[in-house]
Amino acid sequence: MTTRFGYLGPEGTFTSMALDAWPAAGDGAERVAFGSVGAALSALRAGDVDGAMVPIENSVEGGVSATLDALASGDPLVVTGEVLVPVRFVLAARGGVSLADVRAVGTHSHAWAQVRGWMATHLPEAVYVPTLSTASAAETLGAVHEGRAGAVDQAGAGSPQFDAAVCAPAAASLHGLSTLAEGIGDMQSAVTRFVLVARPGAMPAPTGADKTTVVLYQREDHAGGLLELLEQFAARGINMTRLESRPTKESMGAYCFSVDVEGHVLDERLGEALMGLKRICAEVRFLGSYPRADRQPATVGPRASDADFAAAREWIQGLRAGGA
Repeated sequence: MTTRFGYLGPEGTFTSMALDAWPAAGDGAERVAFGSVGAALSALRAGDVDGAMVPIENSVEGGVSATLDALASGDPLVVTGEVLVPVRFVLAARGGVSLADVRAVGTHSHAWAQVRGWMATHLPEAVYVPTLSTASAAETLGAVHEGRAGAVDQAGAGSPQFDAAVCAPAAASLHGLSTLAEGIGDMQSAVTRFVLVARPGAMPAPTGADKTTVVLYQREDHAGGLLELLEQFAARGINMTRLESRPTKESMGAYCFSVDVEGHVLDERLGEALMGLKRICAEVRFLGSYPRADRQPATVGPRASDADFAAAREWIQGLRAGGA
């Protein structure tokens, strides 16, 4: 049972909001904030926490590289669920600071990518200062506002290198900041997908509205190699919801493929596809089957149902037994 949850902190990050939405994270469960995705997953592997909530995909920026890479290597971990969080940004600052005073803005790189258009229009001269998270930017300014120790820049000394922070409204409120502008994201419909990760164990049961995540490693790079992998899904009527390549870090041009597909490993069509991939891949890293956050049923095309696969298996078994 998951009783200690790690997450990308501090409080006020969108990750903490995702954890707020996870039912089991209430009811007296302990929450432990970490400064990076890697640190949260390392603590999970070490047994210091029972589960970790981490961002994996953004509707504007795509996959979160730190999460994809951490899950693709190291001791096995599995995804047990997902949470979708609408992304709404504000520009926040200490009391007395106006928009005209802002010369530098601190925030996480993914957040900055989603507000660049607004910044170019309203603060074209402002310098971007990267921070560990959107909430840590707000926390730093809040510490200065209250005169607390630890109000330092990213180098660890002096006052902050930024005048305002791009963060969630909750983070601005938590740290006593004033809101200079609301709704500053370039895409107002932006959503970030978070996954709850655990050590391998009991798998969530199929619901009919499931998702499965795998990482595929080719045996060698060759023409049509990716097509060969994808055909294992297409031939069985399996819909992909995400496909991303990530460097294996072994040599230039060496990549693995992180894939989300509709369905559960216990579904006949997906089980057969994974067997096909196991045959042709150097490695198939299974990262879990789990309920979809949007509860959308899997798309099952003609002749791709469990019954269709079971009938085909029964037929071949009959042939092997000497039947007609």
